[in-house]
Amino acid sequence: MTTLRYLLDPTNERAPTVRLGAPRLDGLAGVTVGLLDISKPRGDVFLDRLEARLRERGLSVERYRKPTFAKPAPHQLRQEIAARCQAVVEALAD
Repeated sequence: MTTLRYLLDPTNERAPTVRLGAPRLDGLAGVTVGLLDISKPRGDVFLDRLEARLRERGLSVERYRKPTFAKPAPHQLRQEIAARCQAVVEALAD
């Protein structure tokens, strides 16, 4: 089943963008999980614990960090994550 999602872009809220949701993974076996820290305080604390739990289960984990939480991730960083990871967890904290 295809699900339509309405995403609100904080840079232009006049009209929501309609996008198809990404297909769900069948499982995590053989998957590389990317952990993206958006550079807010204590986001790394959550990701450190999550990384330990994922590695306990034998998963491959890649860590990434945005230069600043105030701007979107740079294009090059997004491309690297997309090329290397099949799943991503983005951490927000304060």
